[in-house]
Amino acid sequence: MANDLTQLSANELLALYRNKAASPVEVTQAVLARISNLQPHYNAYRAIDADAALVQAKASEVRWQRGAPQGVLDGIPAGFKDLLNVQGFPTRKGSLASPDKVQTEDSPVAARLRESGVIILGKTQTAEFGWKGLTETKLAGVTPNAWDRQYASGGSSGGAAVSAALGLGPLQIGTDGGGSIRQPASVNGVFGFKPTYGRVAGYPAAHNGTLFHIGPLTRTVTDAALLLNVIAAPDVRDWTSLPSDGRDWTANLNDGIKGLRIAYSLTLGYIKVDPGIAAIIDHAVARLTELGAIVEEVDPGFANPAPILEALAAERAIRLRRDIGDAGVALLDPGIRASLEKAEKHTLAEVVEANQRRGELAVQLRRFHQKYDLLVTPVTSQPVPHLGTAPEAPFLSPFNLTQQPAASIPAGFDVNGLPVGLHIVGAQYNDALVLRAARAFEAIQPFPALHLSSLREHAPAWALA
Repeated sequence: MANDLTQLSANELLALYRNKAASPVEVTQAVLARISNLQPHYNAYRAIDADAALVQAKASEVRWQRGAPQGVLDGIPAGFKDLLNVQGFPTRKGSLASPDKVQTEDSPVAARLRESGVIILGKTQTAEFGWKGLTETKLAGVTPNAWDRQYASGGSSGGAAVSAALGLGPLQIGTDGGGSIRQPASVNGVFGFKPTYGRVAGYPAAHNGTLFHIGPLTRTVTDAALLLNVIAAPDVRDWTSLPSDGRDWTANLNDGIKGLRIAYSLTLGYIKVDPGIAAIIDHAVARLTELGAIVEEVDPGFANPAPILEALAAERAIRLRRDIGDAGVALLDPGIRASLEKAEKHTLAEVVEANQRRGELAVQLRRFHQKYDLLVTPVTSQPVPHLGTAPEAPFLSPFNLTQQPAASIPAGFDVNGLPVGLHIVGAQYNDALVLRAARAFEAIQPFPALHLSSLREHAPAWALA
C-alpha cells in the first residue's frame, strides 16, 4: 500500500483521510520511504527532516480522527524549493556562497502551508541562485530528469519537478523568474503553474524582483488549485502581494473552454521550433478545438524581449553581489560569474529604458487579451537535452516581464521519449481561466504517471524489477 499512496494526488489523499481509509502517518511514512529509495539516484531533495515530518503527521492524524482538520490541506506532504525560507532548514540556494544557517522564520508560502497542517518534508534542489535552467551545482551535484537519468531535469525548480513526477510528495512549491516552474514541469511531465505576480506573497525579496513568481508543481491541475487555495494570500512582509478575495480556486475548474477565444502561436514570431515539438503542440491545440474553443493561429506581435531581460539582469546582479560580497562571487559557477559581470556593465540609463519597454510590452499584451482569452505556445523549442545542457524554453520569460499567469501541462513525448509541455497563458489576474483550460486539456488527454516500472533502462536495477 505504501507505493500506492505515493502515487495518489493530494485530492485523493484528502478523500482517504475523510473516510478514514488512510492516515497522514501512513502517507508520510510511504513518501519518506520512497524518498529514501530514490534520493541516491535522483538527488531531488537538498534536505529532509523525517523525524519532524512524522511528528507533524501524527498531530495531523489526531486532528483527522477528531474530525477537525486544521486546514484544507491538513496531512498532505509538501516540499519547498531551496530558494524559499522554511523554518528549521538552511536556505542554501544551490550555492557554496550561501551560509549554512538554519532559518528561524518561514517564508509566506511556508507559513501559510504550515498553518494549514501541511507536512513539511524538506527543501528541494535548485539551480545556483535560480540563475540557470539547469539543476546542476557545485554545492549539491546533479538532479537528472525523472524519466531518464541521462537527460536534464531543467531548472531552476528541477528538484521540485522531479519530486512531483516521482511521487516524492504530492505538493511541491517552486519559483519562476523566467520559466523556472514551467520549463522543468514540461521536461519532467508534471503540471507547473506560475500565478499572476503577487498572487503568492514572497519574502525576503528575490534578487530578480518583480519577475519572481511562486507557484505549484503537481501531478494534477486540481492539486495545484487546492494548493492555491492556501498560498494565494497576502503577507505584510511583501508590499507587492495581492489582496485575497476568498476565492475557491477549484470552483468552476471543470467548466470547460467551449466558446473561449484562444490565440495559438507556434513561434511567437521569432523562435525556431523543432518539427517534432511542433507536431505535438499542433495536436494539443487540435484537442482544444475538440473541446469547443475558437482557436486562431496568430502571433501576439512583440519582438524578442531578450534585450529587456539582459538589461534588467543588472538589477539582479547588483542585489546578488550586495548579498554575497566579492568573496561569495568568487565561489559562483564560472558561467554565472561571467553572466553577473556582463550584467553589471549595463548603465542606469539602459535599465531605466528596459523598465519602460517592459511596461509597454505589458500594455501590448493587455490589449491582446481584450480579443483573446488565452494564448497557447510550446514550452520548449527543442527536445530535452542530455545532462549538462539546459532545455531550451524561450517562450516563457516574456510573461514574467508582463507578470501574467501561465502554466505548463503535459502534452506528449519528444523524439527521445521525454515529456513535452503545452504553454497556456492568461491575461493578468485571470489565473482561474488558465487553470480551467489546463484542467479541460488534462481531462481530454490524461498524461501517464511515472511509475518505477516505467523508468528507462538507464535507471537503477531495482527500478526495473
